[in-house]
Amino acid sequence: MRAVELYAGAGGLAMGVGLAGFKSLAVVEWDRWACDTVRENQRRGYPLVADWPLHEGDVRAVDWSDIPQDIELLAGGPPCQPFSMGGKHRAHDDHRDMFPPTVEIVRRLRPKAFILENVKGLTRSSFANYYQYILLQLEFPEVARVAGEDWRDHFARLQSERVSGRAHGRELTYNVAPTLVNAADHGVPQRRERVFIVGFRADLGIEWSFPKATHGLDRLLHDQWVSGEYWDRHGVPPRDRPAMPLGHSARVRALRASLFPPAERPWRTVRDALVGLPDPESAEAARHNNHRYQPGARPYPGHTGSPLDLPAKTLKAGDHGVPGGENMLLRPDGSVRYFTIRESARLQTFPDGYLFHGSWSETMRQLGNAVPVALGHRVAAGVAERLVSAELASLGQRLRNQKVAA
Repeated sequence: MRAVELYAGAGGLAMGVGLAGFKSLAVVEWDRWACDTVRENQRRGYPLVADWPLHEGDVRAVDWSDIPQDIELLAGGPPCQPFSMGGKHRAHDDHRDMFPPTVEIVRRLRPKAFILENVKGLTRSSFANYYQYILLQLEFPEVARVAGEDWRDHFARLQSERVSGRAHGRELTYNVAPTLVNAADHGVPQRRERVFIVGFRADLGIEWSFPKATHGLDRLLHDQWVSGEYWDRHGVPPRDRPAMPLGHSARVRALRASLFPPAERPWRTVRDALVGLPDPESAEAARHNNHRYQPGARPYPGHTGSPLDLPAKTLKAGDHGVPGGENMLLRPDGSVRYFTIRESARLQTFPDGYLFHGSWSETMRQLGNAVPVALGHRVAAGVAERLVSAELASLGQRLRNQKVAA
């Protein structure tokens, strides 16, 4: 199955797409540091990225004539700064809003499916109309905005198109399903809430629902404070175990009263993610790629770092370097330090053999903007399964028609 990756960054979503069985026909990213990361791993022959056709530059400047229509998948995470909680919140007035060119590429390539990822801030009430406008553009990509048309007028035309139902069955249309997802619920050691907008071409007749959560907080609390299996697995003796986090006592009492543990797997924690990595200030750290100690970490109100025995807070990429709180480890003794690049890569589920290029700040920006590889794989695998099922059903119908005709 063929795929095109837009706004690829360091390659998190694209790697997940590759793990799901798609072959990349184009991987597009404008940031030179992120492109250097991909090129460095290609130079080393790293699997999954070795044969990526990397295009450094703006997606609007790419010549798409070599990419066939009817590819299986278009994937990417349009720049999130217009909608980020930490940004300027300008949405359609922000020149970095790349949803319009994304819709143009959908219209050009006519993919069977697309996966688009963005920040939770896109769903805020202040962006409600523009969010619905984005979804309608993706549903009706051929109902294009005309020169000089205000987005609100275009929005009204799209709404009229949906109500009338004229485009469905006659033009290029998609069944679009947006979902707000917490990465921790899918095995990522990080509480990272993101919107995934998944669409299937309407002529395929595919219905989509996001894969069910596999991990949960209740099972983590059970393994920590009911069975103790979590601490035993990590070799933490009772005297060294921390106090139960505030606010969880009622849930733990309910878990102790239950006959059976929760069915899901436990949320993965920072401690889980960092297994096997030495302290970055130790001599052993030099034997691990991208695992250098970064000085200068300090907490401040509202930014106190990530506790060791919970999933990490959301890794972030700031306009002026890395924010102070989200990208820090809160040690059991109350002190803090920055996560190293390798530790951050593990929190984003990048494999240890994948190297990152650039300064600490630039690399952390790549990681803060990335889609966790494991989450990208889970979404892309679900899309692949639906595409294969639809193709098999279509093949079966053709064979039955041939048999009847014979």
